[in-house]
Amino acid sequence: MGSMPARKFQVLQPVPLPKGTPEYEAKITSILDEFAAKVPEEFYIPQSIIDNPPKNVTAVPRESGILTEKELDITEKYDAVSLADAIANKKLTAVEVATAFAKRAIVAHQVTCCLTEWFMDEAIERAKALDEHLEKTGKTVGPLHGVPISVKEHMPLADHYSAWGYLDTRVFSDKDCQMISILRNAGAVFYCKTMQPQGIMHLESVSQFGRVLNPYNINLSAGGSTGGEAALIAMRGSVLGIGTDIGGSVRGPAGFCGIYGFKATSYMLPQKDFLPGGFAAELNILCSTGPMCLTMRDMDLFCKVLLDAKPHLSDPRLIPIPWTGLSAPVPATPLKIGFLMNDGAIVPQPPVIRALEWARAQLEKSPNFKVTTFAPYGAQTAMQNIRKAYWPDGRAAVQAHLDKTGEPMFPLTKWITMDAQVDELPASGVLKQRLDRDNFRCEFAEHWTAQDVDVVIGPVYVGPATEHDTAFYWNYTAFWNYVDYPGVVFPTPVKAEAKGVESYGTVAPLSKEDEHVRELWQKGDFEGAPINLQIVSRKYHDNTVFAALAAVKESLQLE
Repeated sequence: MGSMPARKFQVLQPVPLPKGTPEYEAKITSILDEFAAKVPEEFYIPQSIIDNPPKNVTAVPRESGILTEKELDITEKYDAVSLADAIANKKLTAVEVATAFAKRAIVAHQVTCCLTEWFMDEAIERAKALDEHLEKTGKTVGPLHGVPISVKEHMPLADHYSAWGYLDTRVFSDKDCQMISILRNAGAVFYCKTMQPQGIMHLESVSQFGRVLNPYNINLSAGGSTGGEAALIAMRGSVLGIGTDIGGSVRGPAGFCGIYGFKATSYMLPQKDFLPGGFAAELNILCSTGPMCLTMRDMDLFCKVLLDAKPHLSDPRLIPIPWTGLSAPVPATPLKIGFLMNDGAIVPQPPVIRALEWARAQLEKSPNFKVTTFAPYGAQTAMQNIRKAYWPDGRAAVQAHLDKTGEPMFPLTKWITMDAQVDELPASGVLKQRLDRDNFRCEFAEHWTAQDVDVVIGPVYVGPATEHDTAFYWNYTAFWNYVDYPGVVFPTPVKAEAKGVESYGTVAPLSKEDEHVRELWQKGDFEGAPINLQIVSRKYHDNTVFAALAAVKESLQLE
């Protein structure tokens, strides 16, 4: 890359991280230095932005002068579907697209700290090969020919590092995991890996490599655990990324950053080798995966590409349900939609209530929908049970990872493991958790039937994106993991107002957690944070979620 740069490569980090042992800090410094060495100085954003950043950094890629006008168009005016079409029809080359997104990704990283790896040269080589193939044969490699896809850090991608949330788990992957292999065979171009939190179990992506910032307000979290993806996509440094979700890790960050995110029912979409060491939580709470992107049709394309590859033939854990997605028939006319205004444990903060009321009013105008209020059910029980079920191997397992390298325990790691046993549960204890879970699921299924709805629309989180280190209450996402229902989070036109403009009114707190959420609202400044909502259906009714999305698209102004 030539001579030493005149100035150091810098990434915005307004809130300091906990410090580990000197040996640990030296190792982290060396990893970050290795990353910085790959970034050409012409891609450094102006020092003035680093020194005095705006609260909302979404305009930085356009204002930095690093991307050409054509590169700005490529990254701002297309989704994955239209990019694939433009490349297939030779309106754009795969090289132009890879170059534009790689450049925009590294700009986005400097203001949001969203990446763990960046490999533009490799992406351009791959794109060149795709362009040559199209030129020679007149055919694309597959439906994602030339489409750039960003990848969450823990997913094995050949010739890159993956880690399971702790420094001691960082390994070099010599081959792709199953999902990456399918996407690569479909023509995808990989160019970066994205940030996740310590232990991959926070609703904020903060780890030894830094803290991901929300592009709409850098004093807020981008969510977790797939926060790097969410921030990158909101900055349009990616059109399509991959998340995992065992408590809200796709939906939380997608909601915080105002993009689409889909958590499938467990074992609908391939996850083979995502965590080669396994995760004890999955003894009772199965992880799910899904796309994060800018449009509904990109989610649909992603699922179709994966399921058309028949991944269940090599991973028999997968349920081979045919994908109909956005073209699936609605279950009934009128479509019966229940609104979960609160879960009986925590009343959402004012902008979330405003978004729910807006969506409800839009849908009530149409004879195509029968809108009712969905009565909450057992949120506190579900949350107590799931928090314990996440750590059947006890807190000692987390501490052992940290002790190996001298890594410090981050505040939200301490928070999420607070209810865990100190020691590993015996088999009888794990069985008891399983029985409690299954009883709850059966009771909730009956409750859903009694409510007489096809889908439920509710909050994604108790509020907008949180201030840093305060993403405590996952009720509105983790509940659906506990019952294993699929859900999509989608943007609304609602944004949080400036501090002091909105208040709760007269609704009394429902619990001590609710009181705490209100305190956080009073203290915080959430200005500009986007508000998403979540739509869910019963387990394995993933196509129903998409049919419902297609049905409400016009009323809710969805893309």
